[in-house]
Amino acid sequence: MDLFDDPRLTAMGLFAEVYAGLSAKTTRTFAEAGLSEVDFETLIRLARSPERRLRMSDLAAQTSMSTSGITRVVDRLEREGLVERRACPNDRRSLYAVLTDAGRKRLEQVLPQHLADIETWFTGLLTPEQLTQFLEALRTIRDVVRPNATAGVAPRHGR
Repeated sequence: MDLFDDPRLTAMGLFAEVYAGLSAKTTRTFAEAGLSEVDFETLIRLARSPERRLRMSDLAAQTSMSTSGITRVVDRLEREGLVERRACPNDRRSLYAVLTDAGRKRLEQVLPQHLADIETWFTGLLTPEQLTQFLEALRTIRDVVRPNATAGVAPRHGR
């Protein structure tokens, strides 16, 4: 077999191309709502978490950002009134990032178009069976390469 024809290279290349393409298709929707991709990821992770909050360390782990990186993102979102910090009642050293009502409203504004983009450019291209298999495969890989991706959140269907 030709070294350059390895199906592992093909899989990684296709995955990178798909991610870059999807990112390019969805960035405009976020920008129109005054959000970056990182802002959206931070807000949606908070929205999908119990009590719409995560410890800052768990939020950093879920987003693969450093603690200083997530601090900068939360600082910006807090200035915009979309997130607030609250003390953790069980650990005075920890802080929660909490989605505010304004943050929830911003997500509610962007989600209809974002979901339409996802349907058009991603999930709508797959049969229900393909989507189920794809999600299972992604979770298998994610759980190995990013074991902290669900840090601070109890598992639930659809994550």
